[in-house]
Amino acid sequence: MDPAIITVLIILMATVVALVFEVVRIDVVALVCMLALGWTGVLTPQETLSGFSSNAVIAMIAVMILGQGIAKTGIMDRFSRAVLEKVGTKKSSVIGTMSLSVGVLSGLIQNIGAAALFLPGILNISRREKIPASALVMPIGFAAILGGTLSMVGSGPLILINDLLRGAELSPYGLFSVTPVGMVLLLSGIGFFFLFGKFVLPHSETPGESVSEQDKLIHALHLPHHIWHYAIPKGSALAGKTAEQSDVWGKFNLNILGISQGREAQYAPWRETKFAAGQEMALLGNEENVKIFASAYNLIHQEKADRFSGLNDPQRAGFAEVIIPPRSEMMGQTIRQFSLRKRYAVEPVMMFSKGEEIRGDFSDRQILPGDTIVVYGLWENISDLKTSSDFVVATPFTVETKQNPSKLWVAALCFLCAIGLAMTGAPISLAFFTGAVAMVLTRSLTIQEAYLAIEWKVVFLLAGLIPLGVAMQKTGTADFLAQNVMSLVSGGHPALILLTVAILSTLFSLFMSNVGAIVVLAPLVMSMAQIGGLDPRPLALMAAVCAANSFILPTHQVNAFLMSSGGYRNADYFKAGGAMTLLFLVVVVPVFYFFYL
Repeated sequence: MDPAIITVLIILMATVVALVFEVVRIDVVALVCMLALGWTGVLTPQETLSGFSSNAVIAMIAVMILGQGIAKTGIMDRFSRAVLEKVGTKKSSVIGTMSLSVGVLSGLIQNIGAAALFLPGILNISRREKIPASALVMPIGFAAILGGTLSMVGSGPLILINDLLRGAELSPYGLFSVTPVGMVLLLSGIGFFFLFGKFVLPHSETPGESVSEQDKLIHALHLPHHIWHYAIPKGSALAGKTAEQSDVWGKFNLNILGISQGREAQYAPWRETKFAAGQEMALLGNEENVKIFASAYNLIHQEKADRFSGLNDPQRAGFAEVIIPPRSEMMGQTIRQFSLRKRYAVEPVMMFSKGEEIRGDFSDRQILPGDTIVVYGLWENISDLKTSSDFVVATPFTVETKQNPSKLWVAALCFLCAIGLAMTGAPISLAFFTGAVAMVLTRSLTIQEAYLAIEWKVVFLLAGLIPLGVAMQKTGTADFLAQNVMSLVSGGHPALILLTVAILSTLFSLFMSNVGAIVVLAPLVMSMAQIGGLDPRPLALMAAVCAANSFILPTHQVNAFLMSSGGYRNADYFKAGGAMTLLFLVVVVPVFYFFYL
């Protein structure tokens, strides 16, 4: 055997073992693999570092920047809210509509981003309609993974395969070349849960595993968590009164989370803020007290209020426990004297002082060291409390990036132009990177935000593993492995070769990253095709598609991200994922045989 082949096989085996057992971070494994190929003389220095100039890496960077650009403008947020408003409450409608929406989105942005975008809404529907989260979360996650096969920028393996094809002097695929098989897979996956969801999904949540910090706080302190929307009509006795004069805190035991000021919303209005006819307000409290308050002032109930949409979104607002430290400026003062609402736009809901629980109007209660105030507000406002030395915020939360809706259409145009350029035949990397730079030039996002949007771990993983594919082709390692694999299926029907490729890709993607799997498999698969007298391009594309067939174990990043939210165990993925894996293979092999081969 050629010494170069032996060297590549040793490096390949060591890389696979390191990726499977996560000896070190996967990007570090990739870089060590790259350097090993260079220092052993298998590749020249230029070939060793070729991954950093590859089209796949540039395309991946561009997709990340474009995704951040459109997310910053709120396009995706508006889309998800519109879907949630129309989805209804029937479980089958929720699963069908949400799965299709997430799947389509993940064809153009990273699939974990699409799943994260809809997760808060899914959990809200779960809580509101008493549908177990375990019955909703997994189908949405699987749809996000399947949706990654809708375009050549939907997942890492599909972005990478064009570069590997060019390296083998084969023509690359167009942006939507994979869409037919991706759409069949997505619809099949949605149909699978429609027909067999009740048999393969767990029937109840694992106790405590899927309960969020907000749920724990609400249940532990018996906090009101329904937000009511009312309008102040002409002639209402509330018009002209201040918040304090309305006695909303004391007599009615309610909290005003916001009132409208023209087209804008004022959150946690100051006690001297005057109400006016035509305003809308968001109230927090139990239903009985809200109805009494509304009746007393002839308020008109509103089904929804777009101005206050952020208050209903757990990603943007919620409860927080705020502790007063000994050196706080607030110590010795009252909430009235400190003007907590006016300064920070958060609404104090309850208070603990000397072991006493205080609700209602505690505006004139003197604040002592160690007192705890539970507030409700936007996370961006609560984050101001967190950065102040006057408070210690005990509730964990994250603040979303502030959106810039003024650039909505500009960002959308940049994104659509990138897709349009790719559809005209321009290289995907060049088309999408042009769109990414256009977003910076049009100030849809700053260059610093563009840098922060790039997940460098993924970039170095791609750049480090690409030379391994080059080495397998250059040294003949791919041909050597292909001959051995083909000896097992030689003389068989072409469909048998397709099935072999699909199974190999599936097995590799279960135990290592899907990017790593396609780098190892693409040269092998293309050599197998040539030995079997088949066109190597479709087999390489199918290997990239099947790298997404990672459902049996929660190793895929989307499944790992959603596991705790759905309260799942490994056994749940083995049951539902095993059936989905078989369906994937049953669908993908005939589609490629009849329409791509």
